[in-house]
Amino acid sequence: MSSAHRRDAAATRAAILRAGVEAFTRYGFDGVGVREIAQAAGVSAMLVNRYFGSKEGLFAEVAEVSMTDRTVLGDDPATLARDIAAALVRRTSPAADNLSPFLLMLRSAANPRAAEILRENIERHVEAHVYEVAPDTRGTDRAAVVLAVIAGFWLLRKVIGSSALNGTDEKTLETTLRQLFETLIPSATTG
Repeated sequence: MSSAHRRDAAATRAAILRAGVEAFTRYGFDGVGVREIAQAAGVSAMLVNRYFGSKEGLFAEVAEVSMTDRTVLGDDPATLARDIAAALVRRTSPAADNLSPFLLMLRSAANPRAAEILRENIERHVEAHVYEVAPDTRGTDRAAVVLAVIAGFWLLRKVIGSSALNGTDEKTLETTLRQLFETLIPSATTG
């Protein structure tokens, strides 16, 4: 296979994956078909299946890519609580981008197989990252509770549009969230 053909194959695969991320995030697993994703990528449905095996295979790769992207969780144990709070407030502001791993999860969770794929990726990438950055959460429920707080805040502020959360100044929200995350992850203290 020539290098030009490999580059074209890689570009085609990447275009399909990007179209899959956007479609599944906007419409959920059950809300979009392979044909619509293929059309958005400028390819045939047959080509989508050739690269990913099936709609489920494409969704699994979309979940993998989405859950490895650090949209809220930081890498510094000393500032983890502060960084999560700041990123969460920024990412859930009414003006923030609507393409997020949270919306992928929310809009696909009703499908049992999609929920299973999401759970596997959340545990393998997101929870594991919390364990890595804050090792004292390992063997406890605290990493999962941190993720539940993030998901609940995201739902109420970004999706539901809570008047209280959207009407509070962002510094106050950050402070409240930081204090909560410091309680859940005691080793994650602000400097």
